[in-house]
Amino acid sequence: MPLRAPARKPVRALGSALAAGPVVLDGGLSNQLEAQGCDLSDALWSARLLTDGPGQIEAAHTAYARAGAQVLITSGYQATFEGFARRGIGRAQAVELFARSVRLARRAARAVEREVWVAASVGPYGAMLADGSEYRGRYGLSVRELERFHRPRIEALAAAGPDVLALETVPDIDEAEALLRAVEGCGLPVWLSYSVAGGRTRAGQPLETAFGLASGHDEVVAVGVNCCDPADADRAVRVAAEVTGKPVVVYPNSGELWDEGDRGWAGAATFDAGRARAWAQAGARLIGGCCRVGPDTVAELAGLLAPPVADESVDT
Repeated sequence: MPLRAPARKPVRALGSALAAGPVVLDGGLSNQLEAQGCDLSDALWSARLLTDGPGQIEAAHTAYARAGAQVLITSGYQATFEGFARRGIGRAQAVELFARSVRLARRAARAVEREVWVAASVGPYGAMLADGSEYRGRYGLSVRELERFHRPRIEALAAAGPDVLALETVPDIDEAEALLRAVEGCGLPVWLSYSVAGGRTRAGQPLETAFGLASGHDEVVAVGVNCCDPADADRAVRVAAEVTGKPVVVYPNSGELWDEGDRGWAGAATFDAGRARAWAQAGARLIGGCCRVGPDTVAELAGLLAPPVADESVDT
């Protein structure tokens, strides 16, 4: 049996790549896993496959890498020590599963001959509760309590060697502050990405205040939004760039709405890859999709955001 090539790490830091121009993120991991036939009707969501189907996770990452994604976000959004413990998974095994989430993305990057960065997903506290509260925030916990929840997982993920931590789908300012405290000293760059609705955080706070939290943190290489309506992303990108002066990250949903009663998606998709050019002009440098945005759309984004090819013809 031939030996597999070792997983490669990018030559450049992600921050250096962002300074050079837009970088394409992947799309929704869950919808790609479902397209592959996986059942995600579980409190651990896609994180369950870290134990039951790691090959499916690697295949989903590979689909996005081949579509043109330059950053692969790991399957750890709903992976926590507490969530694993409810399934009888002890601390040592949980640490290994966090590391596995990074390795699977790194291995998938070998499918293409270009730089691919691995972002370890750090989901919000509400994702662990698996009751939709990450779209409301205001859990009734203090910033200190939220920091104590997040820090052990962040330390475990940082030890696994990703290129960046994705502090994503953050619903309110309190949790953002806790996350920024928890990543201090982790030795990795991070991005901070809020879930927003109607021009405010999910908890109803002004975007100017929310994004402003990241201004004094050098480890934050990008700030922005994800898991929101594409229309809400338009203003958010502009505000994030104006308030922080940092590169902006943006990866909204398809535009369809989740119906909790029917446990399914409703409405029409409104994600238009053409929006990416306007986002880039407004300061976005990490651009992709979240729920229900698949490899085909990521391929469109990659085509739109690719640097122009120089005309090497010579006039005669």
